[in-house]
Amino acid sequence: MGEIIKPQITPLRVLVVLFALLYGYLRFSAFSKEKSHLPDEMAHPIVHDGNALMTFQSGDEDGQPIIFVHRTPGAADNWAYFLHKPRPGFRVIAVDRPGFGETTPGSALPDLSDQAAALHPLLVSLSGRNPILVGHSFGAPVVCQAAVDYPDLVGGLVIVAGSVSPSVEVIYSIQYVGDLPGIRLLLPRSLRNFNHELIPLRHGLEGLAPRLAEITCPVIIIHGTEDRLVPFENVAFMTEHFREGVIRDTIVLEGENHFLPWTAQDEIWDAIDGTAFGR
Repeated sequence: MGEIIKPQITPLRVLVVLFALLYGYLRFSAFSKEKSHLPDEMAHPIVHDGNALMTFQSGDEDGQPIIFVHRTPGAADNWAYFLHKPRPGFRVIAVDRPGFGETTPGSALPDLSDQAAALHPLLVSLSGRNPILVGHSFGAPVVCQAAVDYPDLVGGLVIVAGSVSPSVEVIYSIQYVGDLPGIRLLLPRSLRNFNHELIPLRHGLEGLAPRLAEITCPVIIIHGTEDRLVPFENVAFMTEHFREGVIRDTIVLEGENHFLPWTAQDEIWDAIDGTAFGR
């Protein structure tokens, strides 16, 4: 019998195998559908012009509507706590923004006006109900843009760790690498769209800044002093750029970081209550 020769396991071979596995995973993730972890009975797609804005709803159907808009990357299930534990008298609506979750189109919409326009069919469906828009992180300029573009359809804003100031917006070199066409195709959809909408954000915020003074609905700001992703300096920027009397309250959370939808739910609910009813 001939001698059995076992293949040598070298670091290079291991690296090649790991790269192949990673490549396969990323290719699968990049084109797979992102399914929410929220219960199907909460799902209420709003179809308009061939696209579907996926919303998840709970609470009092006839109550004060609250629309929750997530960060980047993210999805409606970032607001799972609020959907599962709505306060009495509120109708809770969390959306998947375009490019995330189950909303179509599956590509990112880098322009803030396009992001606001994606919310428009939902706002129209709630016309006369004065919905309160709650935006976290990237979701904050989206809800501000919606209040600018559709002032008669927005009843108030709650800005949670909001990325609104262009001067403190930072884009890292690795994000530009990730946005290169060849690399972008390898990334999971959420990361691909995260890069594609975040890279032009500073330019979008520069365009939004002078229009913040057009917002007339009540605003409450919540921000943690130890937020390393969206600096606390955003609070001073908003105080300077919103018109006098619009900001009903600024809630400063000492020692809190960026992830307030998971760590400061009671404070967010209290801000919603204050924006809707002035309490």
